[in-house]
Amino acid sequence: MTESHKINIPNLPDLSEEKKRIAETMDRLAEKRDKYIRRNRYYYKDMIRFMQFNIPQGSRVLEIGCGTGYLLNALKPSRGVGIDISPKMIQTAQANYPHLEFLLMDAENLQFHQPFDFIILSDSLGHMEDLQKVLEELHKVMLPSTRLVITYHNFLWQPMLKLAELFRLKMPQMRLNWLNKGDISNLLYLGGFEIIKQGRRFIFPKFFPILSWFFNKYIAQLPLFNRLCITNFMIARLSPDTLLKNEGNNDYSVSVVIPARNEKGNIENAVKRMPRLGKHTQIIFVEGHSKDDTLDEIKRVCELYKDQWDLKYAVQEGKGKADAVRKGFDIATGDILMILDADLTVPPDDLVKFYNAIRFGKGEYINGSRLVYPMEKQAMRILNVFGNKFFSIMFSWLIGQPLKDTLCGTKVISRENWKRLSANRSYFGDFDPFGDFDLIFGASKLNLKIVEVPIRYRAREYGETNISRFRHGWLLLKMVAFAMNKIKFI
Repeated sequence: MTESHKINIPNLPDLSEEKKRIAETMDRLAEKRDKYIRRNRYYYKDMIRFMQFNIPQGSRVLEIGCGTGYLLNALKPSRGVGIDISPKMIQTAQANYPHLEFLLMDAENLQFHQPFDFIILSDSLGHMEDLQKVLEELHKVMLPSTRLVITYHNFLWQPMLKLAELFRLKMPQMRLNWLNKGDISNLLYLGGFEIIKQGRRFIFPKFFPILSWFFNKYIAQLPLFNRLCITNFMIARLSPDTLLKNEGNNDYSVSVVIPARNEKGNIENAVKRMPRLGKHTQIIFVEGHSKDDTLDEIKRVCELYKDQWDLKYAVQEGKGKADAVRKGFDIATGDILMILDADLTVPPDDLVKFYNAIRFGKGEYINGSRLVYPMEKQAMRILNVFGNKFFSIMFSWLIGQPLKDTLCGTKVISRENWKRLSANRSYFGDFDPFGDFDLIFGASKLNLKIVEVPIRYRAREYGETNISRFRHGWLLLKMVAFAMNKIKFI
């Protein structure tokens, strides 16, 4: 950086002695910081890949402990703000990336209240004197949808990292603390946060053709081997209690979309048994080329109950439940969007539980689970039970959140998150005719908090299932394999 590019930034007042020592150390290293990044570009490329997977371009991003701004710039935010306590780091960042905003600021005393979509604490936890205070300060710049992304080094690697510093292979760092997974989890809880997902990545720190790629992409995700990874991460949001305290007890309007194909005998019962949800309940039937006069029955029921309910119906142009759900969501007007299968094997009365789960902030994507309570006889065939249990294990591993029943038809998401999920669908493509995996993968990609509501699964009273166990089971297996490279092996 030339003298003409230098910007005069005064030191922060009122820093503790420990923070002053950290700032002084970072000042001395500021001019060498980018050189160390280039020296370890393989590690930083992986960090950028991970962040870009979780943070879409055009997001509003705040980075705490931004250094010279390398990571923040790589994310291409619509508004990017980096803060640091090192004047020379901030000076270098401002000169390198003038289109971003870099501020000399103590994270324990944020001086602004503008909201961000993502907040990053990348390899900076060791420099925080009071991490709980930092987390509490972050409330000022968070919305319910804001995600906090934390990365930190695995404690097992500390001797190797110190050795790398000794040989000047890694930038030396003065740490105030070294926090493990349990410490960070506890501090997040105390600071009013809830962990959505956590994991590890990057097991082979130096680049060797093929070998490094294979170990970091696949071996690093396997049990046991995963414990040896260098990078640990956590993705968190404000906890439900914090949200209620900040937002109050909101009530929402609800749209219930009911895809219906060959379900004539269930249409009227779907309306008669529907509970009143939130401040307004809308029911939308989407008919799917039935052979049993389902469409005529929908028209009759909508006319009969039009004075009691907000009823709409549509006929899907395409095929499959996913197409029907998207058609229904497109015409829905509610704040909360729900799916209820027309076979009524999930009782409409249970939708109250789903509404309360999303209303009170317990989750952002609510999925029904049929595998907790005993089922009625003939409700689910034995092969379907085993299939669901298998997919439960696979999905919990894939998305990093517990998921017991992947194929329950009852699902709930806010209109806002549905729009975000739809806008992000190009990442996976239109690969799922059922819509279940599309929603689950999409919710996971957005780092939504997934919560399951146990329901009592009933036997059908009318008609037969439209699912083929073997043909559709094979399709689901192919979709799981597809998702591995899109979600897990990144």
